[in-house]
Amino acid sequence: MAVEVLITADGRAKTALSHAHAAVWRASRAAGAAPIAVGQAAPPLRPARPEKPDLLDPRDVPRRRPGSPQGRIALLHALAHIELNAVDLHWDIIARFTDQPMPPGFYDDWVKSADEESKHFNLLCDCLEAMGSHYGALPAHAGMWRAAEDTVDDLFGRLAVVPMVLEARGLDVTPGLIATFEKAAATDPAAEAAVAALKVIYAEEVHHVAYGSKWFNWLCGRDGLDPKDRFHDLVRRYFHGALKPPFNEEKRAEAGLPPDFYWPLADAEA
Repeated sequence: MAVEVLITADGRAKTALSHAHAAVWRASRAAGAAPIAVGQAAPPLRPARPEKPDLLDPRDVPRRRPGSPQGRIALLHALAHIELNAVDLHWDIIARFTDQPMPPGFYDDWVKSADEESKHFNLLCDCLEAMGSHYGALPAHAGMWRAAEDTVDDLFGRLAVVPMVLEARGLDVTPGLIATFEKAAATDPAAEAAVAALKVIYAEEVHHVAYGSKWFNWLCGRDGLDPKDRFHDLVRRYFHGALKPPFNEEKRAEAGLPPDFYWPLADAEA
């Protein structure tokens, strides 16, 4: 089921499959239900993608200026692209590492995350369409899948870099995005729906970071490793560049990320 999502190119079709397969998993985990087998799979190195958007080097993606309606469309388009990648990242972690026995709760968490990321993508697409645009109308960042490729054979690294660095960054920046759209809503009614969507995303992303922290610490405990030292080693190996403050310390703590995990990795000049 995870691979079926990964090899589906269209965003709306991908998220529909994601929702359907998540529902099957939940039903299989309900009291008295027959358990579903996790099985084995061969996920593709890269997920299928629609013909649009054009994927550019990060340096070539036009800057987004949220002070205008077109700038806000560009910002929502970039966020939709992130969410679509997140759908694939969460199904990929399910399919990629089945050689390592994990408790059923591991799959519960990432199926739930994939299901929620699918909702986030669709919320943002609805906002774009209400503003007269659509996903694929603008170019997007080509480097979004790099973290997955870099950690293709390292579950520790995948957990450290994707939920505990990249998704944690979302906790840092989303309050500012909400404020931007709240300001715009005074004169742009379409921005109100974006505010509602961003608040849903913000609340649920905390759990996704928490799942990463939870399973990273679980693996470290299983193997007798110091989680903080292991996290620092992996982020320095796989993440390209320093972490950028300011950090949302309250939400990071809620997600199980204490300051001594990320501040030693921060850009001192930021």
